Amino acid sequence: MIHLTMENVLIDNHKISPIDLAIKLRGLATIAIIQERLGIDRARAIYLVYKLRKEGFVKTSYERDRMRVYRISPLNALGGISYIDILNKYAPVGLATSEIYEIYGRIPSIEETLVYAITQKNVRYYIACLALFRQVRDWSKLYQLAKEKGIVREVAALYDISRLVVPKVRKMPKRFKNLAAPKKTDKYKSLVKGFSSDSFQEIEKKWKIYIPLNYIDLMDYRGVHT
Repeated sequence: MIHLTMENVLIDNHKISPIDLAIKLRGLATIAIIQERLGIDRARAIYLVYKLRKEGFVKTSYERDRMRVYRISPLNALGGISYIDILNKYAPVGLATSEIYEIYGRIPSIEETLVYAITQKNVRYYIACLALFRQVRDWSKLYQLAKEKGIVREVAALYDISRLVVPKVRKMPKRFKNLAAPKKTDKYKSLVKGFSSDSFQEIEKKWKIYIPLNYIDLMDYRGVHT
């Protein structure tokens, strides 16, 4: 049950409940977007975000330039968690996306979240998910989940990149490495069609995976060199 403690707020000379305000603003927004949608000044927009956050209706992430992006929804107060929440917890730069699938009653595992990120076939997700390899504990589970999605080689290739840019990533078990190894008859696959790497050609060759990343894309990770 959602418990409302905030008094109704005044918007355009009309009082509106906090939950109705959260519905009205539902989705991704910045302070500037809230100003425009409600016709209010910046100070008022910041105040409303502060109040909505206290009710649990706001989750915050950051763009690469550290600009705050707010995901506003009444459902946030129910305590659900998304794969994006987990990615943003560990990634050096969070993801801001409107494609949010909330999970209730359980916390998705790191392995499940990693597989989810890779199946999105999106460069931003690939960059964010590299940080998750440091948290992997159940490699057998990761292999089974990746096998079900047909992305075992993709996992292995991104793992090798994570070892280069993320501190203290544990070694991949030999069994996973052996099972992931491409056969001579396997064709090259692409993480993003039409893109390959100048920085990670050896990893591409090792796993027969074209990688749409270069060192310059990973500068937010500590210790990255060009």
